[in-house]
Amino acid sequence: MVDRHEFIKSLISPNNSKIVLLVMDGIGDIPDESGLTPLQRANTPNLDAIARESELGQSIPVLPGITPGSGPGHLGIFGYDPIKYQIGRGILEALGSNVEVGPKDVVARGNFATIKDGIVIDRRAGRPSSEESAKIVELLNEKITKIEDVEIRFFPGKEHRFVLKLTGEGLGDNLEDADPQKEGKPIKYTSALSSDSEKTAKIINILLDKIKEVLKEESRMNFALVRGFSKHPHLPQFGEVFKLKAAAVAVYPMYKGIAKLVGMDVVSTGQTVEEEFDTVAKLWKEYDFFYIHVKKTDSYGEDGNYDSKVKVIEEVDSVLPKLLSLKPDVLIVTGDHSTPCLMKSHSFHPVPVMIKAKFVRRGLSDRFNEYECARGTLGTIKAVDIMTLALAYAGRLKKFGA
Repeated sequence: MVDRHEFIKSLISPNNSKIVLLVMDGIGDIPDESGLTPLQRANTPNLDAIARESELGQSIPVLPGITPGSGPGHLGIFGYDPIKYQIGRGILEALGSNVEVGPKDVVARGNFATIKDGIVIDRRAGRPSSEESAKIVELLNEKITKIEDVEIRFFPGKEHRFVLKLTGEGLGDNLEDADPQKEGKPIKYTSALSSDSEKTAKIINILLDKIKEVLKEESRMNFALVRGFSKHPHLPQFGEVFKLKAAAVAVYPMYKGIAKLVGMDVVSTGQTVEEEFDTVAKLWKEYDFFYIHVKKTDSYGEDGNYDSKVKVIEEVDSVLPKLLSLKPDVLIVTGDHSTPCLMKSHSFHPVPVMIKAKFVRRGLSDRFNEYECARGTLGTIKAVDIMTLALAYAGRLKKFGA
């Protein structure tokens, strides 16, 4: 069977076109009691103007009915089959936080959480500030440095998140998540899914009890949920496969990490969407491809905060003229997955996709939302096909066959 990436590489015809991939994390939704999704409710004159000049469709991140994490969701839109390339979230968070990961290391993504009587009552500990969280990380690094022959290190992340790194001999990464994934459930320990990870599971479970003891006097951040155990994998590099010099413009470590893993340059940027767009403008001449990540659409979806999700969409829309003024040859607006406010979680629902380029079948849609995308000329596609469409619309693919 011909390798997908090798096949695409054989058809690449580089040129001077510019491609922008704007990922509004968790953008897909379902209607609330008013009958409207946040995208339908939001006032989005710029997104809607783009829709009138674009092809709209919807993507399936993995397979119909499968709810993806952010890692698989992003791998798909970057052109990597997320079933073939299964990667623990820990390595993405670690790389995005500039944590060095060597051959003897296993890393994981952690959430500080609030527990009471052994029950998880808040998986995100009330979303503390990054500064508050960093103080707890410092405390844990003082109190817990080694378990048996395994070195333990904690690294601060954004808000309630942190990175855990274990260093030692004989550590595997094939483990169940030590996270019940829902509030109101008992704390969950990990289990090894293969014999080469039994040592790691034992160390993690001892560590969880130690964390609980160290943090027992804390009112909110009094426990930790740990998931996405992973060693450092190797993926085909984005620049080699697609012949694009790619820049990643993202604020949160996990998304910097996945971009770094596939070989994009992670560039320094500010905290707001407008600052991210300004970064793209500043680097416009240096790169062929820009991946821009907007996080808060997903965060507010997970919180069930419909009104705030609407406001983030409107914020993005208000600064879109900065991006449009650069006149990218191809502009793709999409998400890595859906995060419906009513569900307060990622979901299996298809993800809106909009592609603005010169040779599109435009004219069917007046707005950018889930329903317009569902009936759009692009149809329902696999997320992994978004990159080949981007290349095609940019004139970067030769004809296949005689």
